[in-house]
Amino acid sequence: MALQGSEEMGEPVEEPEDLDDQDAAALLPWDRFSAWLHCICVVGFDLELGQAVEVIYPHHSKLSEKEKISICYLSFPDSNSGCLGDTQFCFRFRQGSNRKSSQGCFLETADRDAPPCLKREQGHYYGYVYFRQVRDKSLKRGYFQKSLVLISKLPYVTFFHCLLKIMAPEYFEKQEPCLEAACNDIDRWPTPHPGRILTLPIMGVVIKVRIPTCYDKPGTSQLVQSAQGDSLVSIVLPTIHEVDLFRCFHPVFFHIQMLWELVLLGEALVVMAPSPAESSDTVLALVSCISPLRYCSDFRPYFTIHDSEFKEYTTRTQAPPSVILGVTNPFFAKTLQHWPHIIRIGDMKQTGEPAKQMKVKKLKNLKTLDSKPGVYTAYKPYLNKDEEIIKQLQKGVQQKRPSAAQNAILRRYFLELTQSFIIPLERYVASLMPLQKSISPWKSPPQLRPFNQQDFMKTLEKAGPQLTSRLKGDWIGLYRCFLKSPNFDGWFRSRRKEMTQKLEALHLEALCEEDLQQRIQKHTEVEAVDLVLKLKDKLTQAEREQLPLQPGTLAKLRSHIEAVIQALPEDLQGILHKPPTL
Repeated sequence: MALQGSEEMGEPVEEPEDLDDQDAAALLPWDRFSAWLHCICVVGFDLELGQAVEVIYPHHSKLSEKEKISICYLSFPDSNSGCLGDTQFCFRFRQGSNRKSSQGCFLETADRDAPPCLKREQGHYYGYVYFRQVRDKSLKRGYFQKSLVLISKLPYVTFFHCLLKIMAPEYFEKQEPCLEAACNDIDRWPTPHPGRILTLPIMGVVIKVRIPTCYDKPGTSQLVQSAQGDSLVSIVLPTIHEVDLFRCFHPVFFHIQMLWELVLLGEALVVMAPSPAESSDTVLALVSCISPLRYCSDFRPYFTIHDSEFKEYTTRTQAPPSVILGVTNPFFAKTLQHWPHIIRIGDMKQTGEPAKQMKVKKLKNLKTLDSKPGVYTAYKPYLNKDEEIIKQLQKGVQQKRPSAAQNAILRRYFLELTQSFIIPLERYVASLMPLQKSISPWKSPPQLRPFNQQDFMKTLEKAGPQLTSRLKGDWIGLYRCFLKSPNFDGWFRSRRKEMTQKLEALHLEALCEEDLQQRIQKHTEVEAVDLVLKLKDKLTQAEREQLPLQPGTLAKLRSHIEAVIQALPEDLQGILHKPPTL
């Protein structure tokens, strides 16, 4: 993850051609649909069976029995939530088995250009739910209860909730034929490649979105309503994934800085909320508050006692895992009371009222889900409290500042706090990169120097977060704790992979600048064949890993390989031109 200001930002790289032009013929039916969704489920309530998956679209979609059970229980609010009418929320669950996609190459390309928080999930699915519960005297239970659920690997929460607002009311009125029509619409959409502005028709409505890229300036939206050409667009979404931070944190906003630290350090957190909508929004807000850092631990926006990980996550025989859980069932107030950090969220509708000053509450005071809203923890923050942001938000509430403006202020605050924290790490890790002059085309690419915690800590005295943040406190202690966390491990693995690929790319570019034909004249045929095989391996690696190469590098490498082959005897040419056997 390169933050704004990195030297790598403006570099042109070898871009794949537009999938829609290049590979349209290679795409199979439902491939475009699969780039957005795994499937669509309808979950109903049966008096004898309980919750059950009634329909899966497309019909060929595969879900294991374990996955179906997870979807069933997570698609309905707990009975105590009392959700009458329509409710939207999301959940996340483990993928049961590895399934290969027919668009592997495209998905890798899309992920390469996506911001860390928008990369496709590897071992989990998201479920986006539209639940309807209305009185119906003709039914034995007296209520109609049904959920329309979109299952996807993509964390585009705002986009999929918008999509459900269009699809679900139509489905509840017209039933299955309208689901089939919606799936056919989605299968004609362009694939979700970062950086593109897409117009997506669905059931007579056209949504316009832009998928962000990792090269965007953090905190900005590059999608604006244009005066021309938008006459057919019904909905313009400025964001595909961001939740309203201020609305989510309003019940506990005196502690936003402490919550940022807890999420940054990967601490075990549970959110107790009155409904799945408030639970899932709050968990997603917590996960996104350290953006542009990716939250690398597990998180469950809505978690129930029926979840397959329930025993694993609630056991008292070991310390709570690094996970954020969102729950609504009062049973959890007892089951999770040994957890170190508990956030109790009240009704979020009261964001127009000034919040009351709240102290951090002791865990022993949390006995039931009816406990007052607040943060229950013994945690002592490393950084001094930032009173300025609290005053700014409080003033906004008093002056009835629009919620969107309050959200923007809070998002900017978290972004600047995270950047102040991560820039010294970025600067130090960049210094581990070997000098470009040490790259020789005829030697293996040089290795990155290892991360040394003591060396990094020494850099903080002169180039620490104090250069960009007004906050005082124990920054050193915060870094020490962060370096042991899953978030650091995930961030550093990602940066190391990017830098290693950069070294591979520079090595390949240096190789392409050499006069290979002149070089092979001084070598034997065996050495020339060995060179061709090594160059072919380099070409395969560059294509497989989508190396960040200068434009034209791969074409130059192919011509070099061909020129060396042409200089060899005909029998060897025939052998080297044969495609490799799998």
